[in-house]
Amino acid sequence: MPITKSAPSPLIAVSTSSIAPPAPVQASLPNSYLRSPAGPISLRLFHATRRVTAAVLWSNLHLLFWLPLPSFATAWMGQNQFAPLPTALYGVVLLLAGTAYFTLPQAILADQGPDFSLALALGRDWKGKLSLLIYVAAIPLAFVNPRISNALYIVVALWWVVPDRRIEQALAQR
Repeated sequence: MPITKSAPSPLIAVSTSSIAPPAPVQASLPNSYLRSPAGPISLRLFHATRRVTAAVLWSNLHLLFWLPLPSFATAWMGQNQFAPLPTALYGVVLLLAGTAYFTLPQAILADQGPDFSLALALGRDWKGKLSLLIYVAAIPLAFVNPRISNALYIVVALWWVVPDRRIEQALAQR
């Protein structure tokens, strides 16, 4: 048999509809992007401290571990058309990331003392505590109606889009 060389086949035309993710994935992405300010927030917390201890570093590592995970849970939730289990898992990831964010200032304040300017600026941190409670409520609601859970996740995300000026004000007074 003779070996013949054939010309390569022409490129197959690819439309943008075959490249773009399905609509549920596109619908779930904005909520993931709203979560991106958490990194600069933790950086502002470090600027407000006098010194950094091992507990603060471990708490920061805990936060940094959870920050990228909502993107994966968002993709899984979108690929499964907002099914109850992926929606609940998304809430669990958000709850654990929120818990990690809540523990970072607590670790800083445990070392700095109650009269530290950051402690006075954070106060009782109702915004952080209420966010965690909303996540706790949204997780079981995902099995009742995932739309309710997604609405609660969006409410919390939009709530945190509004910048929290307490830390900047504490730094300015220093």
